[in-house]
Formats: sequence, C-alpha cells, structure tokens
Amino acid sequence: MLFNSLHFLLFFPLVVGFYFCLPYRHRWVLLLAASYYFYMCWKAEYLLLIVVSTLIDYGAAIGMESRESRAGKRLFLLLSLLSNLGILFAFKYFNFVNSSLRLVLTRFDIFYDVPAFKALLPVGISFYTFQTLSYSIDVYRGQRSAERNLGMFALYVAFFPQLVAGPIERSTRLLPQFYRRCDFDVERVGDGLKQMGWGFFKKVVIADRLAAYVNQVYNHPTDYAGLPLILATYFFAFQIYCDFSGYSDIAIGASRVMGFELMENFRRPYFAKSIAEFWQRWHISLSTWFRDYLYIPLGGNRVAKWRWYANLAAVFLISGLWHGANWTFVVWGGLHGFYLVVSLWTASLRQRVSDRLALDRIPGLLAGFRVLVTFHLVLFSWIFFRANSLGEAFYIVRTALTGFNLQQPLGLGRDQLALSVLSIGCLLAVNLLQRDRVMRSWLSARPIWIRWPAYQLVLVGILLLGVFADVDFIYFQF
Repeated sequence: MLFNSLHFLLFFPLVVGFYFCLPYRHRWVLLLAASYYFYMCWKAEYLLLIVVSTLIDYGAAIGMESRESRAGKRLFLLLSLLSNLGILFAFKYFNFVNSSLRLVLTRFDIFYDVPAFKALLPVGISFYTFQTLSYSIDVYRGQRSAERNLGMFALYVAFFPQLVAGPIERSTRLLPQFYRRCDFDVERVGDGLKQMGWGFFKKVVIADRLAAYVNQVYNHPTDYAGLPLILATYFFAFQIYCDFSGYSDIAIGASRVMGFELMENFRRPYFAKSIAEFWQRWHISLSTWFRDYLYIPLGGNRVAKWRWYANLAAVFLISGLWHGANWTFVVWGGLHGFYLVVSLWTASLRQRVSDRLALDRIPGLLAGFRVLVTFHLVLFSWIFFRANSLGEAFYIVRTALTGFNLQQPLGLGRDQLALSVLSIGCLLAVNLLQRDRVMRSWLSARPIWIRWPAYQLVLVGILLLGVFADVDFIYFQF
C-alpha cells in the first residue's frame, strides 16, 4: 500500500478511529493486523518472510538470555545473523553476485551456468531486516532484555508507518512505547497531521513532478548531452530528498497521531558544510545503525590512522550495497567513503589555506562556500546512484559538460520547468526558515493570520499541483 494512494487515505483514518476506540490492552492486536494487511496489499505471500524473521529473532533472543556463557549467547546471535542476512542475500544479492561471478569466469573461459534466482525483491526487506537485527544484537550485548510478548515483538518488526522505508527504529526506543497508554490528544494529533501534510507536499508536488523529467533523461541518457543531463541531475538531488524525507515525514506524523514517536531521519542535509555533517543529517536512522553496529565494532577511530580510513571506506561500501545490488550503488558508496577520507586527510591543510585567505572574516562566506562544495560533491555522487548502469553513469559524467549549450532544447515545457524550479525554491525557503526549529513549531509561534494561510497553501498546493499517479517511493526498492 502506498502512502500517496486513495487506499491509504481510507485505511489510515479507519485504523486511527478503531485504535482510540479500543481498550488499551487490545490496541496492539489492531496495529499488528493493520500492519500485516498494509504489507499484504503489495504481495501477500511475502508476508511469510517477515513472520519467519520475527519468529527466528524472537526465539534467538530468548535463547541468548537463557545462556550464561558468551559462547552460548553467540550461537543464538549467529542464528539470527545468518538467517536474516541469508534471506536478504537470497532475494536481493544472489543474482548480483551470480551475474558478476559469471562475467569474471567467462573472461577466463571457465564454464559457469548457475541459473538466476527468479523472485521479486520484497519491498522494504533491507529496512525490516536491519531493524530486527539491531534487536538481536542489543539483546546479545545486554542492552535490553528479550521481549517475551511475541505479539508486541511482531508489531515492532512490522509497524506499518515505517515498515517499508524506515526510519529504522531501535527496540530500546520503539518497543517500550507499545506498552505505554496513550489517549487521544488534539494537539498531538494536529501536529502529526501537519507533518504528514508537509510529507505529502514534498512527495506529490515536488518529488513526483521532478521525477517525470529525471526518468525521461536518465532512462535514455544517450539521447541527451549537456544541459538536460545537468538539469536532470539537479532535479534528481531534490527528487530523492523530497521523496525519501517525504516518506519519513508521513511515517513519523502518522505514528505521532497514534501516540508513537519515531526518530528524526532528515535534518536539512543539503545545508551540511561537510560530507561528515551530511551523513549526520541524511537518513539518520541508517547512518547511526552503521555507526553503532558496524563502524564502532570495527574499531571506529580508536585504531591506527590507516585502519580508521579503511573502516570508513568499508562502512560506506557496505552502505552502498545496502541500497542496491548494482555496481552503481557500490561506486556511490565508495565515492562518499573517498570524500570522507580525503576530507580527514586534508583537514589541516584546508584550515591553513582558510586562515591564510582570512575567509572567516566575511560573515557567512566560508560557511556558504563549504555548503556549496558539499552539495556538489553529493550531487556528483547522485549520478551513479540514479544511473541504470555504470556505462550510462560514465556517459553522463563525460557528456554533461562537454556537450553544454545554453541554446539546446531541454525536452521540458516552460510551465513545467517553472513549476519545478518554484517547488524547489519553496523547499529551500522552508529549510532556511526553520533552521534549528521544525517548521511546525515555527508556524505555531506565529499569529493565526500567518499560520492558517500557510496550512491552506500546503493543502491547496497538494490538491492543485500534486501528481496523483500512485508513484512508488524510491526507497521501496531497497
């Protein structure tokens, strides 16, 4: 089920209505049934994968808690890791590894005829796999006790607002909320609906409008050169941000309506002043997951400098693979790892240059320059993220500037271009206004003659300018 569908607009109010009408002790049953129905609307038989993952991790956690020795606990942790990652590998990575291996062996004239695994990639498998793995690891580390209520644990794994595209929640944060009594609160419900509204605006007015041109160019890149490739790349940067952060806003807002608080997933990432800061602002639930469960266990920055750099590179390469079974994603992750290592390696040199040029004497100049550079480094990496193949990505890199001509046709009407640019400008204006405060809080402090026109403007914008075509969220494929 898509958030941006009529189905969801009927489903969500019904779930919320019944949720607050039911006695507190029975609400989890409704939420679990609603969550399973939400996922089954996509492909019912793949719900079995979620159920299997839930049962394995539920049993593994109890097994870990019943063992006193570290070795005994480790066996159950391995059961959780191998089963979950095995399912993830089979559905998401087997064909990628298989085809890559076939390509290499064929070049050496070695016969290889292992058939492809013909199965549709389950929606959100990377998200719920990482969410349930974090639970198993936390129990192993002794950071939480094993959950004994199977139904509550199943709800944690399958909670519908964030099931298929996050935020990736930790059991230490979300599970206790399912036991907390929560009554209907007009202010909280209103706040959640406002965040959902802004999420819908970002998705259907900005992301899906930009998607039409991005898909047109990136699905046939060799038909274009120069300016259309550059424009499509800029558009994709804002499309993916509005698409993914829009989903997060809807998920967080929907949860807040029912009384649950999910973690913040985006914090104005395109205003970051460095790549490191970008990853503190972009897909925060994933970057903190990799920090806590991979980077720190590898030694983090508490090792020799070369090993520190290797840890960073490894984490970003794995992060690229997490996003998709394609070499384009590996290169995208590798680029971000390279950016981060180079920034650390050249930090003292860049500081000396800045001091020599006295760039910090002009207020905002150095910060603005750093934001601009960081954004364009991220922009360049998005080429590999969006391209359908490495060959097409390198074509775009080669021809985006060499074929540049301001007079060439864009393949985009003036009205659509104006609406697209205006929507991006609206997004940036909101980001600038909110700074350290979320826009809802900023508006709440304004007089009613400012608040209500702003709310109505968002609603009218959705109704008049929204693209209502049940367009999938980009991160559903991960």
